[in-house]
Amino acid sequence: MPRVVHFEIHADNPPRARTFYSELFGWEFTPFGGPTDYWIIKTGSEGQPGIDGGMLRRMGAPPVDGQPVNAYVCTIDVDQLDQSMEKALALGGTLALPRMPIPGIGWLGYVKDTEGNIFGMMQADPNAA
Repeated sequence: MPRVVHFEIHADNPPRARTFYSELFGWEFTPFGGPTDYWIIKTGSEGQPGIDGGMLRRMGAPPVDGQPVNAYVCTIDVDQLDQSMEKALALGGTLALPRMPIPGIGWLGYVKDTEGNIFGMMQADPNAA
């Protein structure tokens, strides 16, 4: 079946967004080159589960508060959800949805990054209820 193999983050301020994700998750950004400013995002080591992505300057209007999500939401695996959410907020993110259990799977929370994009963070915990 089809699987997600790449994601893109659209940012009004790419340097600010790169700082946010670099400091929060340790992601590495490499300029791709070409006619459009585009950065390849390395999210982990080769052979480790997960996908890499890209970042570019937002081409249209930014997301509007109160409107439904109009893009894909990616979820990032973290070791400590509470700590990661606190760090995201300290780096300029805002809370979208607080920590909640996904029974038998883990703990999930949603944050808006510095560009207004929503992403999830998941801490695996089969005892979550």
